[in-house]
Amino acid sequence: MEVRIGFGVTKWWLAALTVALAAMVSCSPEPARNFPPDNTEVRLDSTNLPIVWIEVGGDSIMRSERIEARMKIIHNGEGHLNYADTAAHPGQRVDYEGLIALRHRGNSTYNDSPKKPYSFRTLQEPLKRGGKKQKVSILGMPKDNNWALLAPYADKSMIRDMLALEIARPWMEFTPLGRHCELIVDGTYYGVYVLTEVVSKGKNRLNLGKPGSQGDALTGGYLMEVDNVDEVTYVSKYHPVDSNGKPFEDCIIHFQYKEPDPEDLRPEQRQYIEHQIDLMEAALASPGYRDPVNGYRRYLDMMSFIDYQLVMEVSHNVDAYRLSGKFFKRRDSVDPRFKMVVWDANMAFGNYRAREGWRTDTWMYRSNDVMRQEGEDYLIPFWWQRLNEDPAYTAALRQRWAEYRRTNLSDERLMATVDSLATVLTSHGAEQRNSQAWPRWGVWVWNNYYVGSNYADEISFLKSWLNKRIAWMDRQLGYHP
Repeated sequence: MEVRIGFGVTKWWLAALTVALAAMVSCSPEPARNFPPDNTEVRLDSTNLPIVWIEVGGDSIMRSERIEARMKIIHNGEGHLNYADTAAHPGQRVDYEGLIALRHRGNSTYNDSPKKPYSFRTLQEPLKRGGKKQKVSILGMPKDNNWALLAPYADKSMIRDMLALEIARPWMEFTPLGRHCELIVDGTYYGVYVLTEVVSKGKNRLNLGKPGSQGDALTGGYLMEVDNVDEVTYVSKYHPVDSNGKPFEDCIIHFQYKEPDPEDLRPEQRQYIEHQIDLMEAALASPGYRDPVNGYRRYLDMMSFIDYQLVMEVSHNVDAYRLSGKFFKRRDSVDPRFKMVVWDANMAFGNYRAREGWRTDTWMYRSNDVMRQEGEDYLIPFWWQRLNEDPAYTAALRQRWAEYRRTNLSDERLMATVDSLATVLTSHGAEQRNSQAWPRWGVWVWNNYYVGSNYADEISFLKSWLNKRIAWMDRQLGYHP
């Protein structure tokens, strides 16, 4: 077994050294800017979205560690406006007000986007006194202390993440809840964000419990993630494969430890969860992997993997399976099999011109060939191609797709979901304010495939793309509306 630190550490260290040297030669360090929008003069008067204020008092919001901040959320309920001028509009409902531990989050959404996402923990006491966390309900979501503010930027519709979660919600064991909001940081309007639950332990989330050191307690709960090497990782013993099953022997699959945190994992716990991953992969790679008793189904929940695959495929997510690929395991006495969780779909639904992300007529689980040709090092584990070579798996996949199409993925329901999410952002000007703060229509943003002229044009493109994608999947999976 092998544990590696990400290759990005060297670059990070050099960047940190450069910043430190610059600070040493500067007589008057530049004050924190905290990545303000292009236009800092946008003013928010009233909105149908919750208003979130974060006050850091000019301190720099870090990515590597949390700083203390204050948060206040005004939300007067559905059908009521929320007002930024609380003095002129007293008596508004304060949904949350208190201390938080705040940092930036994300990988590509942080590195490649000027609009930065955040992670925050709700606190009972200041960080200098220990920073004890406090579980609270925010915007009607169940109590917890671990939250995120996603920052839709390259996704010009600002609804792709939420759309993927809504597609998954009726089927997956846990799917995060989220709400669009408008954010103000130290008095500056930062635009439309998504305040959301994160994939984490907690009785209102995955409810994994804390693993013990022996017996049944040792067997759960764990949350792992197929991702890059920006954190401590465990390395798969199997390479990703091309569309013909030939391994890319110079590519490695990395698993990050999410729950418990790597520094909290005891040696016996680390050894256990790594061994379980080894067993699952060995079962998938074995000649008898289709055996319903001793094959892969002994180690993974087939239906959970099918649901994950269908959400990733209908969205044609270029990050699917290989980045933010979250999977978890409960104690054996509850369920000994690995299960999947949906997360991160901003580069989905035709929103990426590289790696054929724009297409509607290919399977993402077979996209390693294209990814490799374009120089991508983080590829899809061999699991997914192997699963789709099992007639029992594909039969269940086809049946499940028919269930999706008869319910929340019917043409009418899907278009209504898109309209509902979009209307929330347009009905009282939130999208327009965000576009003023972050002007981006008609210009290339990141790696977008489609560059529209306005928001209505973007939603029209999204609907058209979805109709083509759904029709192609219907043909491939034998569903006839």
